[in-house]
Amino acid sequence: MKLQLSKKRHHTQTLETKIMENQESIQLLNTAIIKTKEKKIDSSYEERLSEVCEKPALKAVSFAIAHLSETQKISRDMAAMEIVEAIRELDNIWGDYVMMEGIGKLKDLLKGQTKH
Repeated sequence: MKLQLSKKRHHTQTLETKIMENQESIQLLNTAIIKTKEKKIDSSYEERLSEVCEKPALKAVSFAIAHLSETQKISRDMAAMEIVEAIRELDNIWGDYVMMEGIGKLKDLLKGQTKH
């Protein structure tokens, strides 16, 4: 009986240790995610904005804003917002699609590992 209690106590302590280690790992990952994002952020906003605004693609967007404004009889700022919202929605949809495809591949990979 004492041996069973000792094993249960050891199992509980091991489980608690694993949970604590898992929480620490999650905290480390969260910190790493934030720190790597900080590295990607460049403080030269004015220079970056200037470079982007000079791109031909942005000039094309400017024409698209004017065209949408005229054809839909809406203000230019409303046309700009509609274009940005549509592009953001496309980006979100494709981001979700890629994420789900990645999750599916991970599930398949994990299923393959558990069969061995």
